[in-house]
Amino acid sequence: MPSPAVHFAAADGAPALSLTRMLDAPRERVFKAWTDPVQMSRWMGPGAIRAEVTAMDARPGGGYAITMHGTPKGMSVVRGVYREIVPPERLVFTWAWEEDTVTHRAGHESVVTVTLRDVGGRTELTLLHERLESPASRDSHAEGWTGCLDKFGPYLAGV
Repeated sequence: MPSPAVHFAAADGAPALSLTRMLDAPRERVFKAWTDPVQMSRWMGPGAIRAEVTAMDARPGGGYAITMHGTPKGMSVVRGVYREIVPPERLVFTWAWEEDTVTHRAGHESVVTVTLRDVGGRTELTLLHERLESPASRDSHAEGWTGCLDKFGPYLAGV
């Protein structure tokens, strides 16, 4: 069952959000689905939005780019750099839209941390998205991440 987003402000006062899901898959498989561009293209993107991972160098200092097709603008691109990768436990990466859907400005960089915890062969996934630009941006990202995670569980079940 999906968990609601927890909205809060981080210690620095910037808006942040946290989501937790229990997934019926071992964390190695969950981790691979976050670091394999073919797999990520199959589940990333809320609702009818389709993701195309156009670049992925899953190592600290490596970058990624994802084009989201079917957005209100037609398509939107998000890019970032991996800061930390600890298989199969943790991913930390920056997140910046070429044009933010709320502010319509480019370049604001936020940080996403995905933590995977083994729970008897299942995986507890916690996604923390920090340094968001505004409460409106936080709420928009909460909706987007919730939609992605709604696809992620069924994707893993079908792998």
